Amino acid sequence: MTEATDGAEGAGLPRRRRGYTRAIFRAPQVGTSVALIVVFSALDAVVLTGIPADARQLAVLFLAPLLLPALAGTVLTPALAAAFGGKISLRRSVLLGLTNVVFPLPFFLVWRLAGMFDGGANPSLALILLLVQGPVMWFRHMSLFGLAQPSHARALPASLVAPLLSVLGVFAVVAFSPTLVVEGTLFLAIGLGASALLLAAADRPIRREFGSSGVAMIRPLLDHINLRDAAATDYLERFFRRFAIAADLRVTLVTFAHGGTRRATWTLPTVHPGPFAALGASDLPRKLADALGPDAGVVFVPHTPCTHDLDLPTGAEVARVADLARKLQASMVPSAPSPASPLVEPYPGSWARAQALGPLTIVTLTQAPEPTDDIDFAVADRVRRELIAGGSGEVALIDAHNSYVEDRGDLIYGTPAAEKAVTDAKAAVTAARSAARPGEVRIGVAARTDYSAREHGIGPLGIRALVVEAAGTTTAYTLIDGNNLMIGLRARILEAVRGVVTSAEVMTTDNHVVHEVDGGINPVGERFEVERLTHDVREIVERAKADLAPCDIGVATGAIGGVPVLGPGFTVRLLTSLGDTLAVFTNALLTTFLLVVTTSLVVWLALR
Repeated sequence: MTEATDGAEGAGLPRRRRGYTRAIFRAPQVGTSVALIVVFSALDAVVLTGIPADARQLAVLFLAPLLLPALAGTVLTPALAAAFGGKISLRRSVLLGLTNVVFPLPFFLVWRLAGMFDGGANPSLALILLLVQGPVMWFRHMSLFGLAQPSHARALPASLVAPLLSVLGVFAVVAFSPTLVVEGTLFLAIGLGASALLLAAADRPIRREFGSSGVAMIRPLLDHINLRDAAATDYLERFFRRFAIAADLRVTLVTFAHGGTRRATWTLPTVHPGPFAALGASDLPRKLADALGPDAGVVFVPHTPCTHDLDLPTGAEVARVADLARKLQASMVPSAPSPASPLVEPYPGSWARAQALGPLTIVTLTQAPEPTDDIDFAVADRVRRELIAGGSGEVALIDAHNSYVEDRGDLIYGTPAAEKAVTDAKAAVTAARSAARPGEVRIGVAARTDYSAREHGIGPLGIRALVVEAAGTTTAYTLIDGNNLMIGLRARILEAVRGVVTSAEVMTTDNHVVHEVDGGINPVGERFEVERLTHDVREIVERAKADLAPCDIGVATGAIGGVPVLGPGFTVRLLTSLGDTLAVFTNALLTTFLLVVTTSLVVWLALR
C-alpha cells in the first residue's frame, strides 16, 4: 500500500452522545408492555396490602384501581386522541399505560415504610391511591400533549381517562366520601396544572428563537421517523423552508462506462446530506440514486466539501438537484481517460491525495488520524477555481469524512488548517498530473446493501466500491453510506484491503438518515462490529477488482441558481435551542414533579 495509515486506537469505542438525541428511543412491543403492566400492578397490590396479604383484598386492589384502569386506558387513549384530532399508536399508548402502575410504586413503598413507624399519621389506603393519580396525570398529559395533540383542551380527555378510571376504581372497592371526591379531583387538577407549567417552560426556547412550538413538532417528527408519513414530512419541511436563503449550487457528474453502458456514476452536488432523517437533503445518496435510475449503474454520492449551511430544506430542492443530474447524465459523452496516474500523495503529512483520469482529477481530503468532519464549501471552491484557472481541468474534490470525534475536525475557511487543506489539495493535483501516463484504464464496481442504520449505522446505499486500474496500479474507492467512521477505523479498513489493491481510500456519505435511531450521531463502527465491517469491505473490494473492464469516463458540471438552503447559522441556532429545551425540560421536570407531590400533600393535610 502506498498510502499513509492512521492509528487504530479507538476504533469501535463508544463516544459521548449528544444530549438532545437521548430522547429518541423505540417503544417496546405491545406484548412486552402489557406483561409489565400485569407485573407492576401485582407489585403495587402486594406493597399496598402488605405481607402476609389478604387474598381477597390483594385481588381487588390488583384489578380495580390498578390493572383494569391501566389496560382500559391503553385501549381508550388512542380512540379519545383521534376523536379530538390527535393521534397516538397503540404501542405508545400501552407504554404510557405502563407508567400508570410504575409511577405509583415508589409512593406506595414510602407509604408502607412510613406506616411501620407511625401508622396514625399516614394517609389512608384510599387516599394514597388517589394521591398518586396526580403524578400519573402530570406525566400522561405531558406525554400526550406532545405525542398526540399539542392542545391542552384536546389532549385532556385522553390524558384523563386512565387516572379517572383508577379514581373510580378506588371509590368502587376501597372507600367513597365527598371529601375523597374533592381530594381526588384536586390531585388530578394539580397534576394537570404542573404538566401545563412544564410544557410552557420547555416550549419557550424554540418558540422564542423560531416563533414556532417545539412541542408541536414532536408528533410529526415521530410520524416521519416511524412511518415516513407524508403530512408529517411536509409539516417539518415547511418549518425549515421558512428560514431558508437562496444559494447557487453546482453538480458534477462523473460516469464510468464500458461498451456504451454506464457501470458507475459519481454524483457530486455541493449539497450537505442533512438536516435529519429523510427531511430535505437528508438521505441524499438514496434520493439521487433513485432519480438517476438503473441506467446510471452503481451510483456513488461521496460527501462534497460543505457544511449544514448547504442543507436543502425540502424535497422540492432535492428534485431540482436531481433534475440537473439527469440532464448532465443525458448530455454526457464518455471517452477514454488517458493519460492516467496512480493515487498519489504529494508529500508526507498531506491531507490530500489525488488520481488523474484523463480530463478529471479525483482528490480526497482527510485529516486522519486526527478528527475529520465537514469542510467549508469556500475551501473547496477556492481550490477548484484556482486549479481550473491554472489549466488543471475538472476536479472532483471529496471530503472523505472518515475520522469521528464529536465537535472536532471541521475545516473553517480562513484558518491555518483550511490553508493547509488548500495547499495540500493543489499539490496533490499537481503530483497526480505529473505522474499521469498514457495507457488503458479499467474499472470494477461492487455494492452490498443489506445493512441498516439501527444494527450497523449504515444507510440504504450500504457499502460500495470502485476499483480503478491505471498506470500499473489498482486503487479502491470505498464509500459507506453513513455519518463518519469511528476514529481509527479508517486504518483498520485500509489494512483489510492491503494486498487486494495497491492503494485505497475509505469515505462516508455523511448521510443524516442514520441519526434517527436512539443515540443520534451513529458513526460507522459504533454499532457494527469492526471485524465484520472490515471483512465485508475487503469482500466488496475483491468483487470489484474481479469485475475490472476497460472504461470510458465522462465528466460534466452544471449549476442551479437561487436554490433555498438552510444557510449560515441555522443549524447552530436550532441545536442551541434544542440544547436549551433539554436543559429547561430537565430542570422543569424535577421542579414540577416536586410541585405535584408537595401540593398534593398540602391538600391532604388541609382536608384531614
